[in-house]
Amino acid sequence: MQLLSSKWIFLACQQMRRLWFRASLYCLVAVVTALLAAMVDERIPGTLATRVGADSVGNLLGILAASMLTVATFSLSTLVSSYSAAATSATPRATRLLVEDSVAQNALATFIGAFLFAVVGIIALSSGIYGNGGRLLLLLVTVGVVVLVVLTLLRWIDQLSNLGRVGETVRRVETVTRAALEQRASSPACGARLLEREPQQGFAVLPRDVGYIQHVDLGFLQALCEELECRIWVLAMPGDSVEPTRPILRISCEPDGDTAQRLRDAFVIGSERTFEQDPGFGFVVLGEIAARALSPAVNDPGTAIDVIQTGLRLLVFWAENGHKDENPEIRFPDIWVPGPCEAHWFDNLYTAIAREGAAQVEVIDALQQSFSTLKRLQVQAYREPLAAQAARALLFAEARMTHPDDVRRVRDSAPSPFHDDKD
Repeated sequence: MQLLSSKWIFLACQQMRRLWFRASLYCLVAVVTALLAAMVDERIPGTLATRVGADSVGNLLGILAASMLTVATFSLSTLVSSYSAAATSATPRATRLLVEDSVAQNALATFIGAFLFAVVGIIALSSGIYGNGGRLLLLLVTVGVVVLVVLTLLRWIDQLSNLGRVGETVRRVETVTRAALEQRASSPACGARLLEREPQQGFAVLPRDVGYIQHVDLGFLQALCEELECRIWVLAMPGDSVEPTRPILRISCEPDGDTAQRLRDAFVIGSERTFEQDPGFGFVVLGEIAARALSPAVNDPGTAIDVIQTGLRLLVFWAENGHKDENPEIRFPDIWVPGPCEAHWFDNLYTAIAREGAAQVEVIDALQQSFSTLKRLQVQAYREPLAAQAARALLFAEARMTHPDDVRRVRDSAPSPFHDDKD
């Protein structure tokens, strides 16, 4: 039986995206580097250290320690303010993208690591463990740390100009959603066989937790199929809500208690959805951002229109790339998984926009124009959800708009098969 490779890789990647990971790694490197100078002291000529002026390293370390503590504290407070601004102006679900931002993590880790490097260097100098050669090496490393801090600070200043802004948050959501769509487009069934409808045969395996599927280790399930000589129909994929009364899979052979637990172990269930393997979550977050922008407290239809255009780009991308490979590679021949549900994407993205923006003609007009664009793509999977969303948006608009010209405008921009041409 192979290890739960993809599950542990997924969990490890989740931890590596945490803010503490890079900061801890940089701190470890800083301490090792500061202490390494004492170990190579005898290999560097003392006369060279005297000519270079290695005795000045103590002053440099003191300046570095004092300044980096201030910069790190300021950067951390800025990050907290940005998280709060994103949660207030966009949606709390988008703050995860700011927390996992590599530039922000590198900046904070560099500042904390430089501070710890300076502190350890000062302590080592005060303890007298460095000779002339060690002080020279410490001086060279300190100069390198200063250069790294300056470059990081310049990049961090540029990042601060956009961090927490609604437009930047929308761009980040689009980026991660497109990446999830690209991953799913390369293999709609994730290397398994496509499940057209939920089977009635087999034995159901129920989860013991309540939450969302974050990852499914299909490689482990395939190995289990080969061991038990059975077939598995996966019923819950990343993004699906699960609870103890709904099965997450069915298996062709009756599992005992140990086997059922091994099957459950192939699923990572968490309290929150993730962006990596769940493109539907990106559409949920985009819809929430638009709904917040259309609320009376914010009243920002421009952001809602930007979200509509962003969603249109993502759906056009999926229409062009999501149905290309009619014969995908089957790496897990004994497993069936459900394919992506485009209808859920439409509901997650458009329902809140149509409801909250029903009284604003520019928002509904942009919405109906995007529906017309999607209709012209002639994607079969889009047909039913597109018709439903266009009709719902038109009903909301007719109920909320008071001016006949506004109603006529949104009717004219709606996809022709889905509205009544009578005024």
